[in-house]
Amino acid sequence: MMKMASKHKTKPHSPKPAPLLLRRAEQSAIALLTLLSFLVLVGCWLTMQTRRGGVIEFERAPRGAIEFVVDINSADWPELMLLPDIGETLARRMVASRQADGPFRDLDDLQRVRGIGPKTVDRVRPYLSPLPDSETLVGN
Repeated sequence: MMKMASKHKTKPHSPKPAPLLLRRAEQSAIALLTLLSFLVLVGCWLTMQTRRGGVIEFERAPRGAIEFVVDINSADWPELMLLPDIGETLARRMVASRQADGPFRDLDDLQRVRGIGPKTVDRVRPYLSPLPDSETLVGN
């Protein structure tokens, strides 16, 4: 009787796999088209780069000099901060000195600002626009 009982037992149902949205052949075709599209994009990019003169390697690109000139009698402190060795504190002091004591008459007159000495003036001199002569400043 025991053998009969085992025959009548049902096996547990294994869950059916979810139907795929796409069949294997369709999935392979999409993968192939995606790969081909990627290769075409890379080929177009390389073609455009060679027509423009090539890809620039930033590590090997020559450094360009940035040239700018600042007028110390009209520049605000953020612009003055662009000068070498001039931080926010010195730039604000320069503006305050200009407002309190009038415009700078020559570049050496910058030394009236606390924290600016002859060495600092020499370092920033190439970046400063020429100042008008003293008579022009007095007339203003």
